[in-house]
Parts: sequence; C-alpha cells; structure tokens
Amino acid sequence: MRDEALENNIVSLHGRGWSIRRLSVEFAISRGRVRRILQRNSDTRAKGHDTLSKPVKRASKLDPHKDYISGLLDTHRDPPITNQRIYELLVEKGYRGKMTILRDYLAGIRGKKQPDPIECVETLPGQRASHDWSDYYINFTGEPGVEKITFFSCILNYSRYQYVELVDNKSQTTLLRCLVGAFLYFDGVPREIKSDNQKACVDKWELGKPVFNKHFLGFATHYRFRPLTIRPGNPRENLKVERPFYYLETNFLNGRQFRDSRDLREQLQSWLTEKNARRIHRTTGRQPIELYREELPFLQALPARQYDTSIIEYRIVNNESAIQWKDYYYMVPARYMFETCPVRAGDLEIIIYSPDCQEIARHRLAEKGRKDRYIGRNKKTQKSTFPAREVAQRLEAFGPDMQEYIDQIKRQKPGSYMYHWRHILSLKAIYRAEDIIVAVRRALKYRVYEARAIENFLQVNAEKRSEMNHPPKSSDHE
Repeated sequence: MRDEALENNIVSLHGRGWSIRRLSVEFAISRGRVRRILQRNSDTRAKGHDTLSKPVKRASKLDPHKDYISGLLDTHRDPPITNQRIYELLVEKGYRGKMTILRDYLAGIRGKKQPDPIECVETLPGQRASHDWSDYYINFTGEPGVEKITFFSCILNYSRYQYVELVDNKSQTTLLRCLVGAFLYFDGVPREIKSDNQKACVDKWELGKPVFNKHFLGFATHYRFRPLTIRPGNPRENLKVERPFYYLETNFLNGRQFRDSRDLREQLQSWLTEKNARRIHRTTGRQPIELYREELPFLQALPARQYDTSIIEYRIVNNESAIQWKDYYYMVPARYMFETCPVRAGDLEIIIYSPDCQEIARHRLAEKGRKDRYIGRNKKTQKSTFPAREVAQRLEAFGPDMQEYIDQIKRQKPGSYMYHWRHILSLKAIYRAEDIIVAVRRALKYRVYEARAIENFLQVNAEKRSEMNHPPKSSDHE
C-alpha cells in the first residue's frame, strides 16, 4: 500500500538537494525504494495519470479444476447443473476453496443476465388505474399473537390518488367489492384498469394475449372500462401500485400501534385523507389531492345502480330449520325444512329464497367472532313445533307407498310415530326421493316399521346427494 506522506517528503526533500543515501538513512528505507519513488514521480509528471497498470493475476484454487467445471457445464445443460452441486463435486475432487470464489467464476462463465430497464409510463388524466394486494403481519395490542392482514390498493395513475382497504381474502367477490368501493371513493371510473395477472381477472394466456374471466369482463362492461393485465413474470409493469405499498409500509404501518382490525381501519381512513393524499409525491412534485381535482372531470360517470357483487349459492334447510353459511346458522320458516333453497349473500346481509325463488328470510350477516351461532332464532320459542298434519302432508307427497308406510308406523308405534316421521323426512336432505321410496317399499315388504331401518338401507344402497350438485345461478346485474 502506498504511503503518500512518505513519498511527498522524499520527493520534496530530493528537490531541495538531499541525496538518495541521506533520504534512505533519514526514513529508514532502502535506496532502491527511494529510487522507485523518485522514478514514479518523474514518469507521472512526464506522462500524466492516463496510463493504468494491469492488475496482477494471482493463482486461484479453482485453476486445477476449471477443465472439470467446463465438462460439468457441457454435460448438464438441460436442466443446468446448480452451483451448489458443482461445489459438492469439486469438494470430492479435493477442492479446498470456498463457495464465493466458485460462484463468482460461474457467474462469469454462464453470463449474468442484466435486468431490463424500468420504464414508467405516464398516462393521461382519467385514462388508467392500477390495483393489487399486499400481505403484512401485524401484532395487535388488544389481541395475542401476530395476525396476517391483507390490503387492497387501487391508484389513479395520473394523479397518484389512492384507495386502500383492509380485506379478509383475495377472492373475486372481494376484488369486485373493493373495486366498487374504489370507484365510489374516486367518484368516477377510469377508462382502463390494470391488474397483476391474478386468477380473479385472467383465466389463462393464449398466443401471448390474456383471456379474461367471464365474470370480470361482465363487471368491466357494467362500468365501461377496458381491463388490462401485466405479462406473466413482469411485476415491474405495475410499479405505480407496487411503490405506494412501500409507502404504506414505511409510513402508515411503521411506528404505529393498532388495538385490533377495527382500529386499524379507522386509522387507515384518517391516514388516507390527511397524510397520503396531501404529501408531496416524489415523481410529480405535487400533492395527489391537487392532481386528483384536475383528473376528476376526465373520469367516467358512475352508473345509477352499482354492480351486484353478491354470492348466489344453494343450501339445504336442516332439521333445525336453518341454513348454514360460513359457520353460522340463519333461521328460515319451519315449513321449508329439508328443502333446497337459493341464498344470496352480500356484504352486510344474507337473503334466503324458497325453491320457487320467493324471499322467505333476510338476516344481517354475523360479525366475525360472534359466539351465538344461530341468527334470527327466537330464544323464547327455541323448540319450534312442526305439526303432525304438516309432516304427514310432506311425506304423503312422496306417493302412495309412503302414505301406506307412515300409516303403518302410526299403528305400530302410536307413542313415537312422530319421531319416525320426522326422521324419514330428514333423509330428504341427504338422499334422493326415488331412493327413499325404494327403501320404503322394501320395509313394507318385510314389515319393518323403523326410520332407522330406512336410513340403514339407504346408507348401503343409495348414493348421497351433495350441495355441489346444485350449480350457482348467475345473478342479474342489469
């Protein structure tokens, strides 16, 4: 390593007339070193600093193994052999170096792929918005442990005006509901919306072009925007929504405490309007709220009726006169027990329809963590009575064989016939009516008047029907 102070003293004193011998004695260095310092100074003064000395190439521990490495790379091309596997084979051959030297050498041989330059496209006012999800782990002060939470973000590309919402999942229903919330927050709809190639938007790619999901296209048509998506493996194409998540993480989630998810939502709404919308954006140099005022006139108007994001499925009313929805039971009138009923679940309420699509019950969706699993049940009349006459009418609808069978049950078991009637009727929720009639005919033949006998026969000889056999109907969004 060069000693600049020493060289300065030697050069300056030699210029004053000191001899090489005297300099060598004074600084306790050899006369040869003094000559080299003086010669280097003369060359630099004469030729300048343009010439660069070539680095000295030192022997490497890999040198004896380079031919073997080249052979491994040629032999194992598809799939290519990994650096770790090459290192293991070299160790078997006596290699004593470390992994770092090998990794640097292989990077030079294989050729390191340079990332494509980032191109951030600026769009016109009202032209485009981008949306995405991001997961974080939060330690709520009012709840033990760490909880995973998911944020949805939608940002107007021109003004950088942003909408952020806390969600429970990343389903298509949640995505559409969040986009409706973003449109209402923006008070308008951009002409293009870009997603991150998620399954809720894109079914597949064909010939280099995305095939958008049919339901998502219906949503786009309702709001009159053109759906766009990034190419697979190119997340940088959506940087205008990825970067604001970094600001959310470093500004909103950093240095704050949240009691629970409700407290987080409240603080998030305040942060969006007071901080995020009024900061000076690094790229535009202006506040997003200022640019949003300029962009608002270019957004498309909202429709008079928003898109219906409700989920429509079928449920069988159980023997408690209730349908199950997400671990909770919603009560319906007793006359619909064991019937298959359409169910429409929205953001706040659930509507239950009769088999002929007439509304029979409407309940507010249970809050997460509610202890009482039954919604709409009157505690004073918890044990609702199902009249014998009505049970008989429901069973007689199966046909004359069932009518004869229930009459025999009533004669043979006058004290418990209602139990057997209800039990047989409940089997309708599990088995087809045709299979139940076959079991009843067999019981009549052998004079077995037990509901349990009917059930045992069905368990062995009949196939259970499933709720999955009832495909959900598409809802009317007009």
